[in-house]
Amino acid sequence: MNEQQVNSPGEIPTEAAKNITNQTVFPILFAISFSHLLNDTIQSLIPAIYPIVKDSFSLTFAQIGLITLTFQMSASLFQPFVGLYTDRKPQPYSLAVGMGFTLIGLLLLSQAPNFAMLIVSVAFVGIGSSIFHPEASRMASMASGGRRGMAQSVFQVGGNAGSSIGPLLAALIIVPYGQSNIIWFSLLALLAILILVNVGGWYKLKIKTRAHKAAVSHAVQTLPRRKIILSVVILLVLIFSKYFYLASMSSYYTFYMMHKFGVSVQSSQVYLFIFLFSVAAGTLIGGPLGDKFGRKYVIWGSILGVAPFTLMLPHANLFWTAVLTVPIGVILASAFSAILVYAQELIPGKVGMISGLFFGFAFGMGGVGSALLGALADRTSIEYVYSICAFLPLIGLITGFLPDIGKKVS
Repeated sequence: MNEQQVNSPGEIPTEAAKNITNQTVFPILFAISFSHLLNDTIQSLIPAIYPIVKDSFSLTFAQIGLITLTFQMSASLFQPFVGLYTDRKPQPYSLAVGMGFTLIGLLLLSQAPNFAMLIVSVAFVGIGSSIFHPEASRMASMASGGRRGMAQSVFQVGGNAGSSIGPLLAALIIVPYGQSNIIWFSLLALLAILILVNVGGWYKLKIKTRAHKAAVSHAVQTLPRRKIILSVVILLVLIFSKYFYLASMSSYYTFYMMHKFGVSVQSSQVYLFIFLFSVAAGTLIGGPLGDKFGRKYVIWGSILGVAPFTLMLPHANLFWTAVLTVPIGVILASAFSAILVYAQELIPGKVGMISGLFFGFAFGMGGVGSALLGALADRTSIEYVYSICAFLPLIGLITGFLPDIGKKVS
């Protein structure tokens, strides 16, 4: 239905719609967050099985890199276009459809007989992810009751938890018993489809009542177009600094700990878990703080506030390295929810497109960052990589150019 049309007699009046929108729908938020956990658990299986497929198919590191590139690009490039399309034509059951692509990818991956089929398999998983994230972020916003930062944090923490759980499940189920056991994870995809079909029913009802109009009407801005474009560019640069640093930690932290301090593989995994747990905690904290104090202040504190800890990390001993990764993970991860909601408020009515753009750019930066930092480590050393990355948060100084928008939520 055209947004310019007035309410028909069968629709809920504006005041009633506002009353509906002001209620945070926690069952929907938790369902979306849990689905995000399942989605990202499945995603994280791909790098976890690299040692298996490298040996079984005699792959080179370049071919492993191509697998990563295929997944990252399919998971990131489509997201803005999916979001733009669903902004115009909401698709209540698109999340379930996206998870269907992921299910197909898993089934193909479990039986892939050669490198070409591996590429096709991870592309299906990536496409499923690209469909999932923009609409799931929109549903979280619709269920927020105005507490959009909190809602995005709840949504995001599910994904971060899934990313940390996936490698552990792969170590227990896939590594000891082989590639074919990936098929067991199709049960997670089926569970997610069941949940998302029910969430889609709720979303369809919200579209019919048009209560979602109240959720975006409060955020309409009158900023000049040039200032909006500049603000979006600044936010994307901040995402660049955040995800390049996170790529250095998630991809190479275990190697850093083993090379610099001589810890065992098992011990390095424990240190990595400490960091990932801190990231999950930071994700949950950032959104509510943005609701209470304003997004811009949380972005300031998160992106720039982490700099003292990152600058100290390359010079710390083993004990203090472990300690420093906790505030680094918490503070740095708190930024994403605030950045995403800030961008959604900057361009109201385009929740799907903005979510797709920022999720897609974040995924892309993670993949590019991992590749570039790996090449830098090969040419120099892993310690040098961390010395250089320590300065990335200082890019957060450009936050000062962002305008003050949005309203605090009590």
